[in-house]
Amino acid sequence: MTLAGLAYLLLALWGARDFVHYWRARKLEGGFAPDVTILKPVKGVDPRMYAGLASHCRQQYAGRFEIVFGVSRLDDPAVGEIERLRAEFPECAIHLVECRERLGTSGKVSNLVQMLREARYDYVLINDSDIRVSPLYLSRVMECFADGRVGMVTAPYIGRTAEGGPAMTVWARLEALGISTDFLPGVLAARRLEGGIRFGLGSTLAMSKAALAKAGGLEPLVEYLADDYEMGERIAEAGYRVELCGEVVETMVPTYKFGGFRDHQMRWARSTRDSRKLGYMGLGITYALPWAMMTCVASGFALWSFSLLSVVALARVAVALSVGVGVLRDGQVLRDLWLLPLRDFFGLGFWAWSFAGDTVVWRGELFYLRDGRISPVAGGVPPPIARA
Repeated sequence: MTLAGLAYLLLALWGARDFVHYWRARKLEGGFAPDVTILKPVKGVDPRMYAGLASHCRQQYAGRFEIVFGVSRLDDPAVGEIERLRAEFPECAIHLVECRERLGTSGKVSNLVQMLREARYDYVLINDSDIRVSPLYLSRVMECFADGRVGMVTAPYIGRTAEGGPAMTVWARLEALGISTDFLPGVLAARRLEGGIRFGLGSTLAMSKAALAKAGGLEPLVEYLADDYEMGERIAEAGYRVELCGEVVETMVPTYKFGGFRDHQMRWARSTRDSRKLGYMGLGITYALPWAMMTCVASGFALWSFSLLSVVALARVAVALSVGVGVLRDGQVLRDLWLLPLRDFFGLGFWAWSFAGDTVVWRGELFYLRDGRISPVAGGVPPPIARA
């Protein structure tokens, strides 16, 4: 298991190198800037949400763009933030849609279906309310569509924690560290191994309406938990390329207590388990550092096991620095590098635990997950299996 994990770390390094070289070699002239509608479903207010929303209004973009916000009720606290945004950026086309229909279990996708009807332009870009972007974000993402084979563009991201103080819990730091040094290396390894990616990342889902329509639209996704993955996979199946852009965005990591951290990690783990069943079975071997430490114990602390541990530790740190710092420019990785062994032990534990059940917690509610679809758990009892 340790040797298999070491092989994976080398593959992740290869994937990171390939990704960097691809974007360095690619000649983007900046001339393709189609008109685009940004779709942002919102619910409630986070203290750091407004900065992310405002960053989308400061785009240096040659084409036209509009931002369509969707809320389930007009008395949602987020409406006040949208009005504040309109006042601060009167030159920006900002629209608010009340999404009265509940089309499925996923309120987010249900709202997106209704918001899409109000989108004026032929390209749409979906991301979450807490995503923060650079002024060149739209230019760099939409430029990828200059290649007519591209049907979706997605983007890597980092998790930004609160700066200092008691609000910056170790659980938030572990999640942010995992995004930059565990999750994204896995994405780059998959991209290298499979010759591209066939899924989307929720940080950015940009697509043409034509590609989305050919893939079946958003309506079939209203019961899915990992809607971002499904959108990318269906667009790839429709014959389009899914491009991983070189632009990096930020998401805000909540100030977790352990329970929140556990629930979020298990939701990620079980949604990935259902989305990429075969690949997920092998995910356990990617945690080479815990396996190397267990090898030391199992060998009776033989000298050769410490040599193997040293090699694995060197490779693990190399992946963390190459992807987290080199590709993503995430300075938090240097701050929290000492937490890597703890992060990897938690990752291995959550992977194993994910096979022990089929429930997930999402926005404080308990759902039953089956084949990627979610349904509310009524009284703690999962719904019966539907028979064809």
